Amino acid sequence: MRSLSLTWSRDNDFASGAPFAYPAQPDHGGGLTDLGIALVKTCNQMGIMLDVAHLNEKGFDDLTKHSNKPIVATHSNAHALTPHARNLTNRQLDIIRDSDGLVGVNFATAMLREDGKMCAETDFTPLLRHLEYLLEYLGENRVALGSDFDGATIPEAIKDCAGIADLRFILRQSGYSEELLEKLFYQNWLRILQHSL
Repeated sequence: MRSLSLTWSRDNDFASGAPFAYPAQPDHGGGLTDLGIALVKTCNQMGIMLDVAHLNEKGFDDLTKHSNKPIVATHSNAHALTPHARNLTNRQLDIIRDSDGLVGVNFATAMLREDGKMCAETDFTPLLRHLEYLLEYLGENRVALGSDFDGATIPEAIKDCAGIADLRFILRQSGYSEELLEKLFYQNWLRILQHSL
């Protein structure tokens, strides 16, 4: 096992999750339990990457306090652009950047659109806005694609994993260099997995 999420937007024996809510802040509920803190330390020792994507704000803070590894949100976006409880505030992005961590851009339309709607009739524009914001905020080595094909409403323009080729074409047409595309599509993930060991 190479990565682990402590929760899926619900409370469990380890942590409290950020709810699926818009507009909302991620500061709902408690943080990590004693068992959750122990799990974080064990994962650090075993080289298992921890994912903060579904943690609430207090859980995020607790994990960053007790982990000595880069902070990773595998599928989250910028709260400044879409105030969804699952998206990351600038304060959280600061912590991820300072840890040399990574954010994987989430394709879920509720976390991309300014209006927070789950609407498949969404083009690439909001995804590009989040991608550009995160690249400017975190730098090109700390952003990747996070998708969220498993159950989320994603733009019809992507639809499924076959649409990744269309996304790459759009990014290339938008001026993204081949070097940056390689980082976004796989190199940054390889980097962060190696640093989690």
